Amino acid sequence: MKRDGQLMTAAPDKLVPAEPSGSADSFQLAGPRSDGSGAGFLILNADDWGRDQENTDRTLECISRGTVSSVSAMVFMGDSQRAADIAREKGIDAGLHLNFTTEFSAPHTPERLNEHQQRLARHLKRHRFSAVLFHPGLVRSFEYVVAAQREEYSRLYGAEPKRLDGHHHMHLCANVLLQKLLPAGTIVRRNFSFQPGEKSLWNRLYRQGVDHMLARHHGLADFFFSLPPLNPRSRLERIFALANEFTVEVETHPINPDEHPFLTGGEISRCSERRPISRGYAVRE
Repeated sequence: MKRDGQLMTAAPDKLVPAEPSGSADSFQLAGPRSDGSGAGFLILNADDWGRDQENTDRTLECISRGTVSSVSAMVFMGDSQRAADIAREKGIDAGLHLNFTTEFSAPHTPERLNEHQQRLARHLKRHRFSAVLFHPGLVRSFEYVVAAQREEYSRLYGAEPKRLDGHHHMHLCANVLLQKLLPAGTIVRRNFSFQPGEKSLWNRLYRQGVDHMLARHHGLADFFFSLPPLNPRSRLERIFALANEFTVEVETHPINPDEHPFLTGGEISRCSERRPISRGYAVRE
């Protein structure tokens, strides 16, 4: 996001106090307080670009309607090559959607890569806390799988990814963070934003600690939410209102039967009429 004519990156987290009526109440912020200029940024980012043809085509329809800002691209998947060609031709803002948990489906995927990814998937799916536990026996597998996906993205898109996130948010797992596998200076997706009481205190403190760690070396959006649930509409209106002053990323999956009609119909325009949806993805310091 531009402010004073410069592209800014994220700074360490601060706590946002209660906002006036008409905006979201009290969230934890990965970035600075707004300067009151009203220079916000509403980003609707579609995940799973290139996973298969249907994912790509549904997302492309939303982009053409101006209801999706940017995409997170999967590599070594069935539609990765075509999706990359489309993105490069049409100038679509595409980050890298790191994948540790869903089997690669592209026919040219190296067998060695499949084997390493399967090891990671078994570990990360074992139980709900696997992602927060560092596994020393998988250090080389994580290094290899991340490096292979970065290299494949560069082959497909003609440049290193400037923005990274993760399928099932596994880019935030302990091994990726502690091994520092996300390149410094890139934009990285932060944890979901929650109001006090929505999650346990331990959960919120852990997420806040991870966001502090990320913000030292990466650009972060100020807030991050999932598009669903779509009802009540007042929830989305509060989220979108934050973008009047802050950088807000909203994650969407146009493949989902409830999200696609919302994105391609007129309802989203009514929810976001006070803050237009961005074309592309950027963050401020």
